[in-house]
Amino acid sequence: MSLPQPPASPVLIVPDGLEIAYANLARISHSPADIVIDFAHLLPAETKATVKARVLMSPLSAKLLLRALTENIARYEAAFGEITVPVNSSLAENLFRPHQPPEPPKNDQA
Repeated sequence: MSLPQPPASPVLIVPDGLEIAYANLARISHSPADIVIDFAHLLPAETKATVKARVLMSPLSAKLLLRALTENIARYEAAFGEITVPVNSSLAENLFRPHQPPEPPKNDQA
């Protein structure tokens, strides 16, 4: 007796002319049935950003996405080093901001 085979991974087809959107801002909202993620690009000194893509997922799919992102970030950090998140500010203030390396320690010697 043979064991059932796991389903094959789906083949993703990227259509010609697919518009690519860069996002440095995301807004996440939910209802009992759905998780909605809006992606936008906010320019420095601007107060408005236009949503470039909206992804609607089931809560299960969103949780699986969270797991996949966690695994991929761990692989990224293993290859390229830890991604540091500033400590003295809120998560919302730093979410999707470009990485800025920490300032070197100041030398107090004259």
